[in-house]
Amino acid sequence: MTKFSTLPAIYREERTSTAIDAIANEFYEKQLELDPEWATLAGRTGRESEYGDYSPAGRLQRITLIRQTLEKLRHAAPVDDVDRVTLDAMNERLGLEVELFEAGLGDWELNNIESPVQNIRAIFDQMKRETPQDWKNIAARLHNVDGATAGFIQSLDAAREKGNISPRRQIDIVLEQISAYTTEGGFFDEVAAEVAAAAPEHADFATEGATRAKAGYEELSTYLKDTLYPQAGEQDAVGEKRYSLYSRQFLGSVVDLDETYRWGVEELDRIIAEQKATAEEIKPGATIEEAKKILDADPERTLHGTDALRQWMQTLSDSAVEALGRKYFVIEGAMRELECMIAPTQEGGIYYTAPSPDFERPGRMWWSVPEGEDTFGTWQETSTVYHEGVPGHHLQSAVAAAMAETMNQWRANAVWVSGHGEGWALYAERLMEELGFLSDAGDRMGMLDAQRMRAARVVFDIGLHCGKEIPSRWVEELGLEPGIWDADSGFAFLKANLDLSPGQLRFEFLRYLGWPGQAPSYKIGQRIWEQLRDEARAAGTAGEDDRDFHTRALKLGSMGLDSLRRALSMDAPGAN
Repeated sequence: MTKFSTLPAIYREERTSTAIDAIANEFYEKQLELDPEWATLAGRTGRESEYGDYSPAGRLQRITLIRQTLEKLRHAAPVDDVDRVTLDAMNERLGLEVELFEAGLGDWELNNIESPVQNIRAIFDQMKRETPQDWKNIAARLHNVDGATAGFIQSLDAAREKGNISPRRQIDIVLEQISAYTTEGGFFDEVAAEVAAAAPEHADFATEGATRAKAGYEELSTYLKDTLYPQAGEQDAVGEKRYSLYSRQFLGSVVDLDETYRWGVEELDRIIAEQKATAEEIKPGATIEEAKKILDADPERTLHGTDALRQWMQTLSDSAVEALGRKYFVIEGAMRELECMIAPTQEGGIYYTAPSPDFERPGRMWWSVPEGEDTFGTWQETSTVYHEGVPGHHLQSAVAAAMAETMNQWRANAVWVSGHGEGWALYAERLMEELGFLSDAGDRMGMLDAQRMRAARVVFDIGLHCGKEIPSRWVEELGLEPGIWDADSGFAFLKANLDLSPGQLRFEFLRYLGWPGQAPSYKIGQRIWEQLRDEARAAGTAGEDDRDFHTRALKLGSMGLDSLRRALSMDAPGAN
């Protein structure tokens, strides 16, 4: 019995494949041909040692494929609601990618979390480590890292000639990351050591590969320091015109940025008021800060060491899967497998990686613990486990992958819209409160802290990048000069609203500066998800405990939020 065959029947409905499915599947397969790393994530074999083309020619290949696909879709007639949803989603996603390309964006922008600098390295985290051939594949891919970085240098230089250079702040942070990758005993040496321990026959090959990989990254570092940095500017803000494109990219929805900024300010105030009320529950008369200190001092809420952290994450995740699967969601078979992992990097952040399409590689929750941090408060992270796991990212990703045969491979396995996915995961945190899983005041304070962070970065991200006025409340509270946001005032604001360690705070601050529009998509996406649920309740279609709404929405898979709204408005059950 395969793991895929253990999935619930509700997610594996029979449907005759259509011409539009064929176009979507063909596009998906050609994407995998152009991107061997994506093929690795998809569980495909045969190209585990390869990288895609990071040069301008590689980007042009992808854009050419997209344009050809859009032209095919223009002549395709939908036969059911599944087709209509696919058409809507593909036209929105692929059309926007062409628009970003034509605006000169996307292949040169550096940041500390999602650029080729991190992605070329990160594929090693997801490679199989079971058989001698798996270890040989890892060693072989090490030998090809330098080709990938060389292609990326070409893209950076082509963009530089057009005046497109990331700010110095982003160059500085990726230089730090590259140093950690290439230092003696750093990431690539650790990978080679892993290979040597598990498959000694490939030890020399892996060591040679690590040397080549480090040389490739060192060449990139030299280019960044000697060529790019001297020409880079200090300006962090991208401006409203460019920001509006990023906002659409991460939301799949057109929002009024002025109205959304005002809403973000109001939402932040509302959440802080909730925190004050929760602090009263923890200790009458306590401030938010005093309540947090009480929680931090509670030994029952404190973990020491990453082993304890991983085990706590796993236990909490397993219990959520068990409890939610009994009543609120359909969670069966391989969908129940979720591995909690400590990431091999020390960059900060918590993230999720989806299961392979066949579910042979399970979904995984990763915690990248900054160097030197070994004490963790469970009250702060309970809702994070629900966000990354169930009913958050793992549930939505597993359902989408299970639906591959009912819709098509592209919709099931190739689409990720941050506002949809991260919005759902943040919505999931609030849902767990509604369902009674955050009745403990400490855990609820942690959830509110996470919600506060997401609201604060709506204010920071739109405010800084679009040149909005600092709200008078924060001018007074933080002792700022009145006027528009800049990096310094923004950092003070984040420090006041994000209860993070110094390393995590710096990571988040740099992330927002270098990845405009992405961070607000969580809270804005949550807002839209809540609007959609409320519309379903008003129409009488949400079902008991909103189970019908959740099931139908998740079965649609990831897409832009405007596409999701249109899909949910279809009456026919075929919109699955």
